Amino acid sequence: MKKLLLAVIASCLLTVANFAQTTAPKKDKAATAQTAKTKKDGTPDMRYKENKDASKAAAKPAGPTKKDGTADMRYKANKDAAKKKG
Repeated sequence: MKKLLLAVIASCLLTVANFAQTTAPKKDKAATAQTAKTKKDGTPDMRYKENKDASKAAAKPAGPTKKDGTADMRYKANKDAAKKKG
């Protein structure tokens, strides 16, 4: 009786192992050259250094700045740049 029970259990285990899910073959993705990491909405992700550096370079005013980094509007170069923007 023990041998019969062990044989039934063994056959059940082998059957279950046979139907186990197999792993899908890995698909080779073509390497996409992405210059800047972006979020889902398309804005730059500021967790990455390349995006931080790009935003600092783009935000630099044309002329002299105040201590907080904003353009000093007492100077003509900054006034001209402000007129061109808006």
